[in-house]
Amino acid sequence: MSIRLAHRLLRIRPSATVSITAKALKLREQGADIISLSAGEPDFDTPEHVKAAAVEAIARGETKYTAVDGSTALKEAIVEKFARDNGLDYRPEQIIVSSGAKQSCYNACQALLDAGDEAIIPAPYWVSYPDMVRLADAEPVIVPTSAEQGFLMSPAQLRAAITKRTKLLIVNSPCNPTGAVYGRDDWIAIGEVLREHPRILILADEIYEHICWHETPFCSLAAACPSIYDRTITINGVSKGYAMSGWRIGYAAGPEPIIKAMTTIQSQSTTNACSISQAAACAALRGDRGFLQEMCAEFRERHAFVIDRLNRIEGVECLPGRGAFYVFPKVQALIDAKGLNDDVALCERLLETAGVALVPGSAFGARGHLRVAYAASLETLGAALDRIEKFAAS
Repeated sequence: MSIRLAHRLLRIRPSATVSITAKALKLREQGADIISLSAGEPDFDTPEHVKAAAVEAIARGETKYTAVDGSTALKEAIVEKFARDNGLDYRPEQIIVSSGAKQSCYNACQALLDAGDEAIIPAPYWVSYPDMVRLADAEPVIVPTSAEQGFLMSPAQLRAAITKRTKLLIVNSPCNPTGAVYGRDDWIAIGEVLREHPRILILADEIYEHICWHETPFCSLAAACPSIYDRTITINGVSKGYAMSGWRIGYAAGPEPIIKAMTTIQSQSTTNACSISQAAACAALRGDRGFLQEMCAEFRERHAFVIDRLNRIEGVECLPGRGAFYVFPKVQALIDAKGLNDDVALCERLLETAGVALVPGSAFGARGHLRVAYAASLETLGAALDRIEKFAAS
């Protein structure tokens, strides 16, 4: 029987990481010693008081549906979080809780974009943004940035990318995969351009907010630019900062009509996020925050170690990051020295001969780079970097 799949699937681009991931799994199954620096999640355990809150919620019988957009308790905790951490005022009606920040981003694209619309996305970008736009029948407009500009989109680049079809701007700070962070002044300059185009909406993904060690405090786009507050959807969650990736809780805050539209989309997919996870997230947002500082300090130490080691390797140039737990070294010289075609081929060779799994930069819209995740112990990072250095020198 011939099965005809939906045409929209043709709009999703083949992932440059699929073959690498499949090969790494196969090698591990065969007993190979593989060190993976490709994981997009903290290697820390969820704080004990958060796990305890989940157990208590089960004991209380909080195992039923919540409202589609989240429990009252969690939405109130999110309102408190935005006021406390970001200086942003929201009402519970302006909040939606989803099964991860990824679903919040997807809901927003589905609620806002139509065929013919364009969404501006600075590159390097998180791999899912362009395909989320395509699945909404819109077109991603990629704005390339470089290490020389700190992997930050300039106001001039944004202005040049805007057309009469531009509906949405998607920005991520701290950034996956580069670790770049937009400061308050950067946001103000971007905001000045957006003020000239009041029809453009903004999706600000701030999921790595608490993993940030820049000399100035983290700043939300909507807080830096009050004039665009009423057309900004701020995405966040507990996966990264609270080491709760498997709990699947993300959230969005924004204009009430947009949040209602996102709730309608979600009501026909997952309905509410897991009720037990919502109770745990509430405890995370309202509980002891010492864990955040401890984890951030550990990531900062690892970052310094990885940057130092990578920049000692022939053919590798790596710009320091300011947040998240990734660095994004340029490896074109190493690719050329090994006679390889591209960064995907380099990742395959590193996996096969050095036993190190990395993600090619082309998956993030930047060929000739690699993403290195330092969500691993210093011992593991040292062993992986030893292997990469030996590979480069061979």
